[in-house]
Amino acid sequence: MARPAAAVTPAYWDEACKHLAKRDRVMRKLIPQFGEARLQCRGDAFTTLARSIVGQQISVRAAQSVWERFIALSGGRSTRLQPAAVLGLEVTAMREAGLSARKVEYLRDLATHFTDGTVHVRQWQQMDDEAIIEELVAVRGIGRWTAEMFLIFHLMRPNVLPLDDVGLLRGISLNYFSGEPVSRAEAREVGDAWAPYRSVATWYLWRSLDPVPVEY
Repeated sequence: MARPAAAVTPAYWDEACKHLAKRDRVMRKLIPQFGEARLQCRGDAFTTLARSIVGQQISVRAAQSVWERFIALSGGRSTRLQPAAVLGLEVTAMREAGLSARKVEYLRDLATHFTDGTVHVRQWQQMDDEAIIEELVAVRGIGRWTAEMFLIFHLMRPNVLPLDDVGLLRGISLNYFSGEPVSRAEAREVGDAWAPYRSVATWYLWRSLDPVPVEY
């Protein structure tokens, strides 16, 4: 049996934590609470995008539960889902695993793009963030949020601020505005102070809301 792919953590993480703790009072308190926990990537692009689609508009715990049922259904590993396996599943079975009809359509379309070779996986490492987002949002069911999750969790880009993410906005609200609702403009202003490590600060705010590590 093949071993799962080894998790990769960003080389910049420690430097990012020092930078954020120096510049931001909230991060200075938050980062030490999670010890040696790090963002992790296992290197499979299709699996990362599929997990992002499964996680759209639901909580981390709910997404994990649906994902585990989906993986069991496909007979794969949680770190490496095969596009062909997804295309081989019955729609009814996918729905019974907890996926909405729309997410089933999106996952099947994503799998088709990968099996047809119409996404340029080998070029992504050399492309800038916005160019990758532009390519990914052309895939059905992948919006800017999903593309940004891909940048953070698969390519481990350090400076992504996903302003469409409900968890990020809630984390900023609770940690910076005493629970008061925040606008995208206010969230952007807070996030600007985190540059060039906005992805790292976002990850810690997610952890402040839910102790389950955010993974895709």
